[in-house]
Amino acid sequence: MTVTTDPTTVPRPDRGADPVRRTVWKTGSVAGVAAAAATLTFAALAQAIGVPLKVSGASIPLLGFAQLTLVASIIGIALAAVFSRRAARPKPVFVYTTIALTLASIVPDALAAADTATKFALALSHLVAAAIVIPALASRLCD
Repeated sequence: MTVTTDPTTVPRPDRGADPVRRTVWKTGSVAGVAAAAATLTFAALAQAIGVPLKVSGASIPLLGFAQLTLVASIIGIALAAVFSRRAARPKPVFVYTTIALTLASIVPDALAAADTATKFALALSHLVAAAIVIPALASRLCD
């Protein structure tokens, strides 16, 4: 008598969470909080030296810089986690993708109804966050 089993029903040993993804989430979370603090500080300094953080006449709240940085960091963390599993070369795919997304995120700043100093400060805040989060996450991915 021959016994066959369906390979889709064979239980897999419990391997726990994928260590690369766990490290990506941990590193990304720390980098995201650091980037949020950096963009908040940057915005406060820009405002202190007289850059009007206003778009269409409405002031941008300082905490908005930190909040949006955290949201963008979560997106970056998710991308790194997905690429670590799905991409043949996760690090370059992640770096190129996130650089392209960072540059795309600057476009609304350039088109905003604001003065030149405000546009520059907004764009620079994206680069400050990216300079912290992208290298930190990339360091946890394979070439």
